[in-house]
Parts: sequence; C-alpha cells; structure tokens
Amino acid sequence: MTISAPQHPREATVVDAVPKQLFIGGKWRPAEADRTYEVEDPSTGRALCSVADASPDDGLAALAAASEAQARWAKHPPRERGEILRRAYEIIMSRHEDLALLMTLEMGKPLTESRAEITYAAEFFRWFAEEAVRIGGDYAVAPNGSGRFLVMRQPVGPALLITPWNFPLAMGTRKIGPAIAAGCTSVIKPAHQTPLSMLALVEVLQEAGLPDGVLNVVTSRSAGQLMEPMIRDGRARKLSFTGSTAVGRKLIEQSADQVLRVSMELGGNAPFLVFPDADLDAAVDGAMLAKMRNVGEACTAANRFYVHADVAEEFSRRLAERMAGLQVGRGVSDDVQVGPLIDDAQLNKVTELVSDAVERGAEVVTGGAAADGEGYFYQPTVLADVPVEARLSREEIFGPVAPITTFTDEQAVIAQANDTEYGLVSYLYTRDLQRALRVSEELETGMVGLNQGIVSNPAAPFGGVKHSGLGREGGKVGIDEFLETKYVAIGGL
Repeated sequence: MTISAPQHPREATVVDAVPKQLFIGGKWRPAEADRTYEVEDPSTGRALCSVADASPDDGLAALAAASEAQARWAKHPPRERGEILRRAYEIIMSRHEDLALLMTLEMGKPLTESRAEITYAAEFFRWFAEEAVRIGGDYAVAPNGSGRFLVMRQPVGPALLITPWNFPLAMGTRKIGPAIAAGCTSVIKPAHQTPLSMLALVEVLQEAGLPDGVLNVVTSRSAGQLMEPMIRDGRARKLSFTGSTAVGRKLIEQSADQVLRVSMELGGNAPFLVFPDADLDAAVDGAMLAKMRNVGEACTAANRFYVHADVAEEFSRRLAERMAGLQVGRGVSDDVQVGPLIDDAQLNKVTELVSDAVERGAEVVTGGAAADGEGYFYQPTVLADVPVEARLSREEIFGPVAPITTFTDEQAVIAQANDTEYGLVSYLYTRDLQRALRVSEELETGMVGLNQGIVSNPAAPFGGVKHSGLGREGGKVGIDEFLETKYVAIGGL
C-alpha cells in the first residue's frame, strides 16, 4: 500500500486565510521576540505554515486580559451571551467547507469526518446558547422558619482551557461554549499540532460580537512551559483539560497550589463486548464507528474487543472484510476513508503495540503494518487471539487497530473489561434486555454505548471515572463546571 499526496488547489488559500498570531485582549499580536514554529501536514510530513510560539510572558499577558475582562463579562446579559454563541454557530455552519478542509490539512482526518466534526463543534455553541438563559438558583424557608435561604449561581472566574489535537474544533467549542454562557472569560491553548482550527474559530467569535478579552488564544510548541506559570499565578480560577492521563495528573498537581477548580477529560481503554445473541450486522457497524472514527485517534475509541466464542470467528471475518476495504490516503479527497496518524511518534507507538501483540501470539487477520510512502499512515488492522498480557490490552492504542479476544463467561468478561485504570466509555451488543441493563450497570465507565458505536452528543454529559477524568462536559451539567454556588442566609424574617 503506497500513499500518494496530490495537492488540492484550495489548500494554500484556506491556510493563508487564517491568522497566525496570538489573540490577546481582542488584538492579534506576535509572540515575544517574534518566535514561531511550524505546523505540519501529517499526510505529507511537510510544513503547512508557521504560527506564533508563545512565551510564558505571553501567557501571563493573555491571563491578565482575561482577568481584566472578567467583571464586565460576568455582568453581561445572559441573553446576549447566548445570542453571541448562536451567531457563532451560524457563522461556523456558513463556513463549513473551508473549516473542514483546514482541519483535514492540519490533523489528517478525511474530509467526510472533518465535515462531521464541524457540525458537531457548532452544535456545542447552539446548545450552550440555549443554556445561557437557564442558569437557575433557589429560594427556600429555613427548616426552623426563622430565616430564608437564597442560593445563586455565579461564574467561577477566568478559566484556562487546554485542548487536544484529535478534535481540534469540537474540543474547543465544548469548553468555550459553556464558559461564555456562564459568564467566564478564558485563555485557551490549542494543541501545538493543530492550532489553525482554533485560530479560525477566534475570527468567528469576533464576527459574532464577543467582547475583547473574553477569549484569548495562545499557541505554543511547549504547553508545559507556557501553562504552568498561568496555573500557579492566582488570577485563574478554573482549569479544563482534555488529553492524556499522564499530563492530566501533572496539571492537577500544579492546580493544587491555587486550589483551582479542575475538569479533566483524560485517556480511555474502551472495551467492546459482543454477546452471543447480538445482532452481528449491527455489532460490526458499531465496531467500525467505535474503532475507526478519527482513524482510531479518539479517547472513546474501542480499544479491546471481547467477542463471545460462539460468534467470534464470524465477527472477526466480517470486521476484517470491512477494515480491509477502507480507502487509505490523503484526506482532501472525498473517496478517502482513513487518513494518517498525527505524527511520527504516534505511528511508531502503534507499530510497537502491534508488533508486541504478534510476538505474544496474536494473529494478524488484516493489515498489521505501516503504509508505504510519505506521511504517517498505518493500515487498518484486525488482530485475533490477542493475549491479555499484550501491551495493547492495557495501553490506549490511538490508531486503526482492532484487537479481538474471545470469552465464554459473562462475569469473567465484565471483570476483564473493568481490569484497567481507565473508565471513560464501554460498548456492548446484546438483544437480551436484562443482560443489557445488568452489564451496563456493572461496567465501570462514565458512559456506555448500548447497541451503538458512538456516544458523543452535545446534549449529553461526556466524561469518565477512575483515571479517565473528573467532571462532565456537554449536556445540562456542562455549564455547571463554570459556575460557583453561593448561599445567602437571610435573617430577621
């Protein structure tokens, strides 16, 4: 399999249209000492452009702008906060194709998936536009009748937002949307691999009427050096991070100094259970969604397939046929279904995990190797008879690899599924209602896909348990992460 890299005539136009500087206090400005770094196209390994490389002082300037704007923004009418988000939603949808192409160029996912993410990202703005005017409180008579309780919800304050490279727009709108709706200003740091989608989003919000200083964007190759001074500064009151569990732990430690309120959406190791009574057509369809969305580079990706021995051979055959039939290539072509991995490090990791499994006895049903040519492509892969001691049974793969292990006992496979430090999402396929409810309750994850291979929805709470994170994003509870509860005791009544 050889990957070619034809150039799309609109690529340069779309990339050139995006600002490449920092956005601080409503103004575009260069980084300190005009520092820049290159953004790479993972399908070619070549540079797309250069963007500003913020210093710690640049980060503190952004935090100062957010802090200065906080009091005014907190008093901004909730209806108008919602209207800004609604206008931003409409602008995003009007620029759907350009934003999708931009995302494909910097992240690598096929245009079809980029288009889906643009819609998904925009929906967070539409959802939280409606939540902005639904921030409630409470008023009650004290139990002894001698006073009153007044409970109000107020913005937590300036927020630091850190987003990953795998969903470069949606993970931003999922944090920015509730922050704006709640009345919080923010500083956002997009992943260094994929800053362009976020820079394009800033222009959208400017056009939608967001006041200066409410959202500040700092791009940098070194997230740690940039973010730690802001976390320890004292002016920020909230940190929201999506990324690896290892980095999340460090951020929680740093946040302890100022007792920041934290939201952590961290790694996953999702089990995908197929019981003997499952609809195999639906299970294979769900497996393709759960495994191959975003080339497998998703924290919600199915990482461990447990298939009952009675249907394992048939399931493996069907899944391998589907995986082998996928078109791999540069995502700017509409017929491409699988793009590259994000970078050389991720390609090497996937290669190592597959090699380890094969050395331990796993069988390669299809794929099993990197693709020839430039870029960071890996073949869609199905492995059968994967031993539990294989590394990919414990580690997050983040690639197009489906490892299958058979089982015969329900309680044993539930124990196996739960035998991980992670607890983000799990999937199960069965037509037995009692089993569906029983297993859903026993799986130790924050989300369950029951007879469906995708769980993400702006109107539903997203998040995990154990080492997969703290807090929830999206749904009715998503705005709660950016609100404090204040109680006023009223006497003299």
